[in-house]
Amino acid sequence: MTDTRCALIAIIGAPNAGKSTLVNAASGTKVSIVSPKPQTTRFRIRAVVMRPPAQLILVDTPGIFAPKRRLDRAMVAAAWGGAQDADIALLVVDAKAGFTDAVRAVVDKLKGTSRPIWLALNKIDLIDRQQLLPLTAALNAELPFAETFMLSATKGDGIDLMLQAMAVEAPAGPWLFPEDELSDLPNRMLAAEIVREHILRLTHDEVPHHSTVECESWKEFEDGSARVDLTIFVSRPTQKAILIGEGGSKIKDIGRRARQELSGLLERKIHLFLNVKDRANWDDSRVHIRALGLDDAG
Repeated sequence: MTDTRCALIAIIGAPNAGKSTLVNAASGTKVSIVSPKPQTTRFRIRAVVMRPPAQLILVDTPGIFAPKRRLDRAMVAAAWGGAQDADIALLVVDAKAGFTDAVRAVVDKLKGTSRPIWLALNKIDLIDRQQLLPLTAALNAELPFAETFMLSATKGDGIDLMLQAMAVEAPAGPWLFPEDELSDLPNRMLAAEIVREHILRLTHDEVPHHSTVECESWKEFEDGSARVDLTIFVSRPTQKAILIGEGGSKIKDIGRRARQELSGLLERKIHLFLNVKDRANWDDSRVHIRALGLDDAG
């Protein structure tokens, strides 16, 4: 194809702004896992959105927050790395939460970048529309944005208009992915992320951010099905007990839900096997951080 255009667009913001929900809605499929808990996304995931002649590559990044653990530092570094590599950085702000200290910290750091910064006020369906203009004015007073969009990622409002504007601004160049490719997330990591999403949804607050999931093996069968063995790592034996549940009920429920969802997404039968191990300070381990696809931020 001639006269093609291609843009890398980093989706950045504070935790729980709705970045992953926006990326999923824009791509029309599940690319990133979503949960009500902050810091759900841990590494950069690229979703491919076609707006011929433009290909838009939306880079979902971890929420930006004050890091404490080695894992936290790696996640924040991944977010800023995504912004630095992009043609456009899209700052997503939870309109209901407003101009919080976390948003201000991101805005302050964005002041040093030379690339175009766009603003998306998300979750506008949850507030009075009269609040949007003052919020937009306050944000633009701190950092003049090249474009501003009003969105509801959960309802899909405003997304097409934003994607059309991105397609117009995309620089000329070849497409980076095949037209029918939806994401750069390998199936092994997709399986691990789907399991982690159901851990986030089904366990107490004590467990989610102290857990990680790694794919140990993926075996293909002639009938098109696959066996997937995953290990869930938690920090303490008490978390392992919570995750397994009485008589194994919790881990069975997590496995059942993850298996159904993964089979639907991949349109094939998946035989899913979960193992739980407690490993103290896994989130400070270079090995586990690299297994997540993150660079060790030190």
